[in-house]
Amino acid sequence: MSIAEIFDTMDYGHAPESRDLAVKWLSDHREKFDLFIDGAWTKPMSKKWFESINPATAQKLSKIATANEQDVDKAVNAARNAQKNWQAIGGHARARHLYALARAIQRNARLLAVLESLDNGKPVRETRDIDIPLVARHFYHHAGWAQLQDQEFSNFEPMGVIGQIIPWNFPLLMLAWKIAPAIAAGNTVVLKPAEYTSLTALCFAEICKDAGLPDGVINIITGDGQTGEYLVTHSDVNKIAFTGSTEVGRRIRKATAGSGKHLTLELGGKSPFIVFDDADLDSAVEGVVDAIWFNQGQVCCAGSRLLLQEGIADKMIAKLRTRMKNLRIGDPLDKSIDMGAIVAPVQVKAIEKLVKIGLKEGAQMWQPDIDMPNKGSFYPPTLFTNVQPAATIAQEEIFGPVIVTMTFRTPDEAVQIANNTRYGLAASVWSENINLALDVAPKLDCGVVWVNSTNQFDAACGFGGNRESGYGREGGYEGMLEVLKPTFQASAEQKRKKPLPKAIKPNSLSTRSSLDRTAKLYIGGKQTRPDSGYSLPVLSASGQKIGEVGHGNRKDIRNAVEAARKGTAWTKANSHGRAQVLYYLAENLDARRQEFAERLQTSTGASSKLSLDEVDASLSRLFSYAAWADKYESAVHSPPMRGVTLAMKEPIGTIGIICPNENPLLGLISLAGPALAMGNRIILIPSEQHPLTATDLYQVFDTSDVPAGAFNIITGYRDELALTLAEHDDVKSVWYFGSKDGSARVETASTGNMKRTWVNNGQDRDWFNPIQGEGREFLRHATQIKNIWIPYGE
Repeated sequence: MSIAEIFDTMDYGHAPESRDLAVKWLSDHREKFDLFIDGAWTKPMSKKWFESINPATAQKLSKIATANEQDVDKAVNAARNAQKNWQAIGGHARARHLYALARAIQRNARLLAVLESLDNGKPVRETRDIDIPLVARHFYHHAGWAQLQDQEFSNFEPMGVIGQIIPWNFPLLMLAWKIAPAIAAGNTVVLKPAEYTSLTALCFAEICKDAGLPDGVINIITGDGQTGEYLVTHSDVNKIAFTGSTEVGRRIRKATAGSGKHLTLELGGKSPFIVFDDADLDSAVEGVVDAIWFNQGQVCCAGSRLLLQEGIADKMIAKLRTRMKNLRIGDPLDKSIDMGAIVAPVQVKAIEKLVKIGLKEGAQMWQPDIDMPNKGSFYPPTLFTNVQPAATIAQEEIFGPVIVTMTFRTPDEAVQIANNTRYGLAASVWSENINLALDVAPKLDCGVVWVNSTNQFDAACGFGGNRESGYGREGGYEGMLEVLKPTFQASAEQKRKKPLPKAIKPNSLSTRSSLDRTAKLYIGGKQTRPDSGYSLPVLSASGQKIGEVGHGNRKDIRNAVEAARKGTAWTKANSHGRAQVLYYLAENLDARRQEFAERLQTSTGASSKLSLDEVDASLSRLFSYAAWADKYESAVHSPPMRGVTLAMKEPIGTIGIICPNENPLLGLISLAGPALAMGNRIILIPSEQHPLTATDLYQVFDTSDVPAGAFNIITGYRDELALTLAEHDDVKSVWYFGSKDGSARVETASTGNMKRTWVNNGQDRDWFNPIQGEGREFLRHATQIKNIWIPYGE
């Protein structure tokens, strides 16, 4: 073929990457791997191994050990024994180790890239140019956090032993995301890689040994889901970090409920890819290629829902089909291919099942007529049109190279369709109008938004989702906070259970004739009778009846949540406006200072001085959060790209707050203050023993310009109401400060919509102490970070 003909056809030839280095490494280990525990290769006590298969050829690569419960226990013990010394060597020494790991990864980049492609099936061009450089970047970045830890996280300490479970779609990159911040902060790790793709984790273990990392800091245990379950339920693990399916995430949440384990979950997604009619369509087409056919669509944040403005829909689809005809599928080690193999035959079947459902429900499928390998686990790029927003393939994560297309007319409709999902991981917005893009991005309910780009990642920029895509962030400053705990928690003791004053049973409570003398519920800015028609007696510290409050129930919670949902004026108000209202609250509470102190004295039995001190501390706390309202601000990151990443601190939405019995006014204000300051709407369950302190606040709210629905109060049996809040799908977060058993019930019930929880597990907190009772810890729980990636330049 002549040069002129080559230029005319622009056909790519094959560009195979040599597999020799990876084959030699496997051969050196005799294609069989044990567990990596306490710095040494350790034979599994299960005496079982399973096969690792190359998905592109269906050929065996190696045998890998299966860890049983005793193996997991041994790994956790090794991590526990190593943790104190690892913490004690200090941030600078840990930084040097992380730097050494980063350099070692770069030196072994070719081996790791080829091994990842053989084991996972993804194109070597992706592992070489994206995955491995990002792995090294995470260790470099977190070496810096280790160096700065004493300055930047002076009131925090490592959590201890962290159990980590990673998926098969980005095996080594997910390992780096989890291990780098954990060990930088002084934790030790037990990591379980995915059953399908364990090889690069085992290679990394060898790199750790060669780089001189102390024994026991990183332990790699391999196996199936049962191995992961042993790690999740191990009593000596302080945190579980999981990336995987929402279904498994639910099981982990239930398994860890009440254990006191910190939990971060990065789960499934059904991310929208929104194209407006002023977008550069050719660029958007390439964006779609990167969004859904990168790693064969096996990406949790894949842009699997293509939302097109009606005016350009037909043109965009025509361009996309032309581009799909030129996609090349084949050997992952061929650097000229676009798509490699699906990870395993079972995943191919899962994709095929959902595609059949899409056809059955009336969607139209199109696949290009391109060459497909005749062996291995491959699936062609697939485009669905005529898809309804409620269709199964528009709602369920397919986790394969399948994109579904829908249309919209206006930006508001685009946002509605985009948010019409139970997930909330990522989104991509395409428009040449930056004002439009930055107007839409904050309205999308997800953790990451890419403007005129997609699948951008960096160690400095947190990544994570909302709703059923999980909670917690990995990367950057917020990612470090997920592997640290406040120092004061180490000395917190379990609460002594204080007996409630003897109360009258509900079935013998006052009748409707006495409701007029009962403190009512506060819903939507109005005092409201409880749905039950009953009231509960309130006793003084000496056991004398001093009043009655409404006996709230499930329907009252429902009404309060509906009022909060409508109370968007509070969330839309600017931060200065919210600060003003909090100052008004403090001013009006101060005007009734003596009255509230007397109420506290009667209810709790505290002295006059202590009661006045509690009111004064509450006033100070309101001033603090009025001050924070316009100062807990978003940040701008500068990742290695021509652009910036805006880390927006957003309100979570509707938060259920269950207050402690101790310090009934100060505890209430300490929790409600930060939630309100950040623009959330709240349903508050006051102290069950001392609810009149909360109901006395009605007039303070009414005279302080608190918008209807922003602050709702339901009195009654605290744990019953807490459970209802935790089960409610329109409640985005629940804060519970009560018993250990109550904390466990809230965490278990939260799995319905995978809502965030903040529970105290029955531990004491000194509400008078500013370190424990106010500040950034509270503000962090009252916000979620959305990272908006904004490229610039021509």
